[in-house]
Amino acid sequence: MIRKLQFTATRAGDRLDRYIAQECPELSRSYIQKLISEGYVTVNNRVVKRSFKLDNGDKVSAIIPPSAPPPLAEEMPLNIVYEDSDLLVVDKPAGLIVHPTPTRPGHTLVNAILAHCPDLAGLGSTRPGIVHRLDKNTSGLMVVAKNEAAQQDLSAQIKARSVVKRYLALVVGHLSPDRGIIEASIGRHLRHRERMAVVSGGREARSQYRVIRYLDSYTLIEVTPETGRTHQIRVHFAAIGHPVVGDEVYGVRSPFLGRQFLHAHHLGFRLPSTGEYVEFSSKLPFDLEQALVRISEARE
Repeated sequence: MIRKLQFTATRAGDRLDRYIAQECPELSRSYIQKLISEGYVTVNNRVVKRSFKLDNGDKVSAIIPPSAPPPLAEEMPLNIVYEDSDLLVVDKPAGLIVHPTPTRPGHTLVNAILAHCPDLAGLGSTRPGIVHRLDKNTSGLMVVAKNEAAQQDLSAQIKARSVVKRYLALVVGHLSPDRGIIEASIGRHLRHRERMAVVSGGREARSQYRVIRYLDSYTLIEVTPETGRTHQIRVHFAAIGHPVVGDEVYGVRSPFLGRQFLHAHHLGFRLPSTGEYVEFSSKLPFDLEQALVRISEARE
């Protein structure tokens, strides 16, 4: 069950995370900071940083999402691209959720990974081994840690922005110029909290892109997100008027495709054990290839 909390600050100068910790002693400081960073906390309907200093009379709102039960191992097919003693690189199909949620406790990538690597359960998390994620309807490459040391190492590489992730996306319209950078901060949508949006006071977000080819009223692009914000590519391109084809949340349904045209086709990072830089690639899945064929045929 989702909890919604509202407070009115009565003292100026209180730091936001400390204030909530005082008002909600049952919540840990680290959990409160996580809620703030993920946009579940607003001050006067604005997403702010955890270090924000409150003013007397500020309206603080917080949403406490329901917690998921510990995940269970579940035998499911896994497309493993690479594996060693520290990690797995998997090619996730579209339609598969990465980790369990209160409404979807099973049949996720984490459940499948726990069946393949039972020791992961020892990491004691609802997201064991997960250092980054892909949306349910985004396909492609993910790296999963198999032990705590590898998880910390990979997380540090992601934080340092040294992990290279490239996506193939088809967007609506004729995108110009053919190379560019989108810089726009992202946070929770102020009214629709399940969505993200370009918002003032959101977290820094930067995406590079290059056009691969134009297809009538669509553009096939490669996108390199320099930051890893939730729904970053989808939000950024919708914000500039070129939503990802088939994205029903930030764009419109496509007659050519039953999901968003977004595929994580390239992944590069350093192996935690040796420091060697490795790269992996994934071809466009059949449904995305067929969408391009149908678009080309519709032009003729």
